[in-house]
Amino acid sequence: MPEFQAFPGAALDRCGLNRQHVFKLADLPPQVSATLGDTAHFRQLILIGHGGKALWECVKAARMVGADPIDDYSIQTIERCFAEYLPANRYRIVFPGDQPVALQQLGKLAGWHHAAPFMVGIDPEWGSWYAYRAVVLADTHFCPFLAVDRNRPCDSCQTRPCIAACPAGAMNDGGFALDKCIAYRKRDDSSCHHTCLARTACPVGSEHRYDDDQMRHSYSISLAMIRQHF
Repeated sequence: MPEFQAFPGAALDRCGLNRQHVFKLADLPPQVSATLGDTAHFRQLILIGHGGKALWECVKAARMVGADPIDDYSIQTIERCFAEYLPANRYRIVFPGDQPVALQQLGKLAGWHHAAPFMVGIDPEWGSWYAYRAVVLADTHFCPFLAVDRNRPCDSCQTRPCIAACPAGAMNDGGFALDKCIAYRKRDDSSCHHTCLARTACPVGSEHRYDDDQMRHSYSISLAMIRQHF
């Protein structure tokens, strides 16, 4: 057996899960490890995400049905990937799942995540048009990845169009007023039921912006959660 296994990144890319990062489990901060449950039989954590529009196209082509077709598709893709490329390795999908996982902390460790003023992760390549799709514990022997070294694009942004575009004025005081955002999204006449006007005003990575169907899907889920819990 070679010292390191070949990581099946190309196979995941073809399925739209085109962002991946392999961590050595023992190197993770304790506050991150504490969110993962029992890790006794595993040595690595694989963070899987997507950037841009490709994943949604794959989900539609697979004709997934159910409450969250993206989650279902992501899980099925990972299961198929392990069965085809890594049949001898044990794994456990922690996210999607019932327990909260420190996704943003993992994103920061991978170099993916910088906080935008509208409280969505952003980086110079993908803008805010990416998301975390899975966290997998595995007994694999991949070479751990190095963190991506990218600056926060907001630091060099002079005009801050996202702030002016927010109809709730949630960023007008220099921070992010979640209560203003929630109150506006709940309004019957809200322009942000199925989108975020601040997010779409950001020019970074605009070529990767989700299409209307994906925006409606994602923001319908968050709106339902807001109406249920707030």
